[in-house]
Amino acid sequence: MRVDELLAPSDVLVGLRAATKNALLEDLARRAATALGIGLDAILPALARRENLGSTGIGDGIALPHARLEAVSRPYGTLARLREPIDFEAVDDNPVDLVFLLLLPAPARHEPLNALACVARRLRDPETAAALRGARDTAALYAAVTGG
Repeated sequence: MRVDELLAPSDVLVGLRAATKNALLEDLARRAATALGIGLDAILPALARRENLGSTGIGDGIALPHARLEAVSRPYGTLARLREPIDFEAVDDNPVDLVFLLLLPAPARHEPLNALACVARRLRDPETAAALRGARDTAALYAAVTGG
């Protein structure tokens, strides 16, 4: 699986503002609900349940909030670079400025695991992360994350 199979150019955000982790998750969930035509009330509680298991802040300023949903038929992603880093309770206690929301189909199949691993590998690559942080606009951010 490739990032461009999970992420459309229209689902890339540069300079997103969020005061808290919860506000960020609500904003991203609202955008995903609109894009997918499903209710926010299906997405937000699922993201909260996953975060309650442990933060999806994977370190180095990166978070990969994700959830499995019955209403999702194929993996869907949204990438945001925040204007200001926020506390995300990440494993390394560093604030987060790169966030990739991933919504996966339920029940779990091999495809979602591949999607999550694909995104994690891409964002954890130091060259990719530097390119994402240096991107001037959404087109450059999309190109950096997809390798395009």
